[in-house]
Amino acid sequence: MTVHALNDEEVRLLREEIELLMVERQRLLQVAGAAAVLVANLDEETLPQDQDTIDAAEVLAESLNALPDETLKDALESVSAEFDPEAQASENHASA
Repeated sequence: MTVHALNDEEVRLLREEIELLMVERQRLLQVAGAAAVLVANLDEETLPQDQDTIDAAEVLAESLNALPDETLKDALESVSAEFDPEAQASENHASA
């Protein structure tokens, strides 16, 4: 096998890997988007009083808040939801 043929094979493998990563990214964006919609629609008054449930909701909310705005926007778009920067800013200030 020539060096050129090896490079072509490496390029093909890299392309396949990038395609797989892009599909995985899209799936993860959908999960993050669905989680963001869930958290946005949660009413802490109706949350179960189980501490494990409350802790899990807090971890999820903190993880979503840690995402860059552009990633969160992409995630919400993937589930056809809209990003509301004003609501996000008020939530960040309320939790600080």
